Amino acid sequence: MNDTIPHRLTTLGHPQRLELFRLLMRRYPDRLPAGEIGAALGLKPSTLSAYLSALSQAGLITQTRAGTSLLYAIAMEEVRKTFDVLLNDCCRGRPDICPPAPLSEGDIAMTDRKYSVLFICTGNSARSILAETILRDLAGDRFTAYSAGTIPYSELNPFALQVLRDKEHDITPLRAKNISEFQGADAPHLDFVFTVCDLAANETCPPWPGQPISGHWGMPDPVKAQGTEAERALAFQQTYGALRRRIEAFTALPLASLDRISLQSAVDDIGRN
Repeated sequence: MNDTIPHRLTTLGHPQRLELFRLLMRRYPDRLPAGEIGAALGLKPSTLSAYLSALSQAGLITQTRAGTSLLYAIAMEEVRKTFDVLLNDCCRGRPDICPPAPLSEGDIAMTDRKYSVLFICTGNSARSILAETILRDLAGDRFTAYSAGTIPYSELNPFALQVLRDKEHDITPLRAKNISEFQGADAPHLDFVFTVCDLAANETCPPWPGQPISGHWGMPDPVKAQGTEAERALAFQQTYGALRRRIEAFTALPLASLDRISLQSAVDDIGRN
């Protein structure tokens, strides 16, 4: 084991640096400005700067400039190399000690059963509701679609519901739900978990049982659109269109023939578009 690995482990041994690293992992492949990171973690600028510098020097994150802003992201190749070294050193390549994680419970082929997908947003009133409905109507025979919020509103957004009515979707099953409904002992098994807003992705959630494939498909909040009623309605139409394109790409993936790494990469690629 070279000196790089102990340095990286020491860097991640600090609780707040580890939390920053976890945030950027949740948001991968996004590049985040320091201000958003600091706001999400409640860190002062001077403290945040020191933590970002330490993680950068350890080779765990990258820094790029966009105009006057510095953007930070996980250095995924280096992180993978770190984990590879640890597994090979500790496990000696023995699959009986450190076996690869299966795609899903029982490692059953995609064609053998329906897979479950959870879309998460903070309020569970617009973007996640749109995504749930689109997936249910596009591929309800292959996927069970759910949505939930970290801090759900009591009512669904009327503009979102109107868009769904205009597209002739059935809105009867829809209701705002807390993610706690999907984290207990009686919760449904999940195969995919997608965050569709940055705030939800920035929040720390307990690990999902069964190690579902996760992805961040963040997009602007149409609820914050300004202007006339027609202009606000247009924002919801655009969000619907963007989500539909991503879900169409997701349902077109040859899931049965992809290994976990390839599937994760495909999910991340969809989130970039």
